[in-house]
Amino acid sequence: MLNNLFPNVRPRRLRKNKTIRDLVSETKLLKSKLIQPLFVSESISEKQPLESMQGQFLFSKNALLEEIEYLQKIGINTIALFPNVSESLKDVNGTNAIDEKNFICKFVSEIKEHFPEVILITDVALDPYTTSGHDGIIRNDVVDNDLTLEALKKMSVNLAEAGSDIIAPSDMMDGRIGAIRESLEQSNNKDTIILSYSAKYSSNFYGPFRDAVGSKKVEGISKASYQMDKRNIEEAIKEAELDLQEGADILMVKPGMPYLDVINKLSTNVSAPVFAYQVSGEYAMLQQAIDKKIFEHNVVPETLISLFRAGSSSVITYYAKWVAENYDNIS
Repeated sequence: MLNNLFPNVRPRRLRKNKTIRDLVSETKLLKSKLIQPLFVSESISEKQPLESMQGQFLFSKNALLEEIEYLQKIGINTIALFPNVSESLKDVNGTNAIDEKNFICKFVSEIKEHFPEVILITDVALDPYTTSGHDGIIRNDVVDNDLTLEALKKMSVNLAEAGSDIIAPSDMMDGRIGAIRESLEQSNNKDTIILSYSAKYSSNFYGPFRDAVGSKKVEGISKASYQMDKRNIEEAIKEAELDLQEGADILMVKPGMPYLDVINKLSTNVSAPVFAYQVSGEYAMLQQAIDKKIFEHNVVPETLISLFRAGSSSVITYYAKWVAENYDNIS
């Protein structure tokens, strides 16, 4: 039946050159929608390359300030900050995470002093601070949900007081959004945005990230006991609805490309922005293929566009800087 419309209807008319394709494109890749994750350590004096993530670095404090200044100049104005905590400061309970004078809190204040207009996202989870590498406090061979909530509340208030614009609970404890929101209200941090990792799946794509923050060592407990089952999608809707009811402002799906269906499902079923995290394993695979000349760099915007096309409002990606530097030159 549709064949009867030809030659009057020719969809190729709208594809004949780049200018026309740009005019009618449904999905835009904008650097203002990209968030650059950065890793920082107080125990190094200069930036160090990350072996598991070619092209990414563990930054010293001064090197990170220089990096943020550069990112701002090229149009990347939102940063997701992750600490690499010295082993000497870790313990079974992640006590350093709730110290209001810890390195990350002091550094957040310093960043905001230098770059007040930069939007700073800080992670709320205990895994960089625990000797177990888990996101919570272990009691009786399980990650204790309710005990962990007390630490997350204190950690969130400290980060908000330090100047974080957005706090991002990535721990996947039950009830943590409500507990954190209540603590933020009580401490007069009512305008602090909560970006909830509502659909954080128990994934094998996180390995390079765990190397970067030094949380690879994990006891016998499986993170699948609190992170989501990769086989489930309706559960993501349940988690998202609960988080919104408890006071989340933005929802996160992690990982990104392997979970495009989840991004789409959330974005069409909940009344909140949905972000995606193109995680370290996704980056490492792409970058290795690019380094080996299997792919050209133009595969990068294609992957990001897929995340936006699925329904992401913004994307955390290790390629944010690269896109800001190069995308205008990529067809």
